[in-house]
Amino acid sequence: ISSSRGHSWVALELLLSFVALAATANGDELSPGYYEKTCPNVQRVVRSVMASSVAAQPRMAPAVLRLFFHDCFINGCDASILLDATPFSCSEKDVEPNASLIGYTVIDDIKSALEHDCPATVSCADVIALASHDAVALLGGPTWSVPLGRKDSRLAASPESTENGLPSPHDDLGELVTMFSKLNLNARDMTALSGAHTVGMANCMHYSDRVYGTDRDEEIDPSFTQTMQQTCQGPSGKASFDVQTPMGFDNAYYKNLIARRGLLSSDQTLYGGGGLQDNLVEMYSADGEAFARDFAKAMVKMGNVPPPMGMPVEVRLKCSMANNY
Repeated sequence: ISSSRGHSWVALELLLSFVALAATANGDELSPGYYEKTCPNVQRVVRSVMASSVAAQPRMAPAVLRLFFHDCFINGCDASILLDATPFSCSEKDVEPNASLIGYTVIDDIKSALEHDCPATVSCADVIALASHDAVALLGGPTWSVPLGRKDSRLAASPESTENGLPSPHDDLGELVTMFSKLNLNARDMTALSGAHTVGMANCMHYSDRVYGTDRDEEIDPSFTQTMQQTCQGPSGKASFDVQTPMGFDNAYYKNLIARRGLLSSDQTLYGGGGLQDNLVEMYSADGEAFARDFAKAMVKMGNVPPPMGMPVEVRLKCSMANNY
């Protein structure tokens, strides 16, 4: 009896170990058809909520796209950016580079609609991936097939790793290449993904070094400097990355770089150093379709970055908090 009981305990421990392992990674390869049987209307629901949200507040399109970037750069695409602080853990939302993020309510609205249609099925990480795809489409940009099947982390990253893991508006080209390479994204991916700055706005604190800097005179158009200094002193202090088509997902970003009208230092650093990097910017500037193709490919590639091995994951029922068992 004692022997069979011992075997039972061993079997139970092995089973529990297997369950624990199964719950610590995204598991199977991501696939566009992941919810075909469990939630066939997922893309329609996301598209519908995104369309109405952006119609009411157009700025939500670039905001949701930015959420995807800030999520994937820290511990992979695991929706950790959405977790609120608890008495036991900090929130990535509260770290300085994320302080200006908005769009959380849009993700919550989508998740709420999906919980109604297919309870406990679609991860918040997949919601962000689908919503960012629709954000680009609503801004007139490219479309792509979104691989699905991500899981949500139960834990947020530490403030230090969040701070250090996100590209800075002041990074130079070498720093950007290194930062993106940590996500298995090469210089071409980085250049294409930077084109997301063809929409949206930046706070004065992030571009003031560029427009007030004394050592960058040769890298900035004087009339642009004057305009941006006035914007910096304006009531909001916010400037559009592209003043011509601020809400159009096009290749104007690259044309601005060639004209020395990149808003952030980390934008302008992509052009002017010569070599292959300049060739990419010039190609995207001349060929909007090439930019659209490379941006779509790079978005899929970035969206494939998984949470760290060993990270406990789940499908959260509410995006701002881990499930309580």
